[in-house]
Amino acid sequence: MDLSIEGKRALVTGGSGGIGVETIRLLQEAGVEVLATDVDQDALEPVAEEFGIRGVAADLSSSKGVTSFIEQVGTGFDIWVHAAGVTGAKGDPLEMSEEDWDHAFAIDFLSGVRLARHLCPPMIERGWGRVVFVTSENVAQPYPEETVYNAAKSALLSFSKSVAMAHSGKGLLVNCVAPAFIETPMTDGMMDKRAKEEGTSKEEAIESFLAEERPYLVLKRRGRAEEVAPVIALLCSARASFVTGANWRVDGGAVGSINV
Repeated sequence: MDLSIEGKRALVTGGSGGIGVETIRLLQEAGVEVLATDVDQDALEPVAEEFGIRGVAADLSSSKGVTSFIEQVGTGFDIWVHAAGVTGAKGDPLEMSEEDWDHAFAIDFLSGVRLARHLCPPMIERGWGRVVFVTSENVAQPYPEETVYNAAKSALLSFSKSVAMAHSGKGLLVNCVAPAFIETPMTDGMMDKRAKEEGTSKEEAIESFLAEERPYLVLKRRGRAEEVAPVIALLCSARASFVTGANWRVDGGAVGSINV
């Protein structure tokens, strides 16, 4: 399918992660000029080399870090995919510390808010823009041991809906994509930790996690980044010109409720 976005410029945050890399691949194939960012320049280098793009490391967890990043790269982007995020601290919701909450909200929520202040107004002025925030299944089906992540990603979803309602009539379309248990470095870390705690292999840890923690994930496996990226790419395209304010699940059935 021709996405009709050739010649557009895109920013992909979380650009060294699995979903970020696959999104870059599809956008570049569609003729988009892509700039990638992530917190670690060393992790960005292989991505920049593979795709022949610019990779700029940035700490988006603070206002100062976002401002510094924008000073380096400018605001001339037509497309922005915000895939930066962390799982945050896990445990009893009532035992999460102030630092746990601050960490999750700074990276998973406020990074998006702060970048939006810089990137969205120019899109509105030009009358064309696409923003896709990567949320999570957790916004629809929260898990008690992941409460800081639940709340931060839910806040991001609410923010995206508000921006879409306020500005979509001006050409800025804002949507979210909600993956579930995707094969990425983030979930690799989760499963490595689970395997160590249970004294099992990583494969066994994944199997027990699916059975015990994700009973509705009917495909019975982790998703792949290349299964999420096409949905993101579609929402970045001219083809999705009547879609805004939505949260598209790519979850293998992990959310038990009907999406209405």
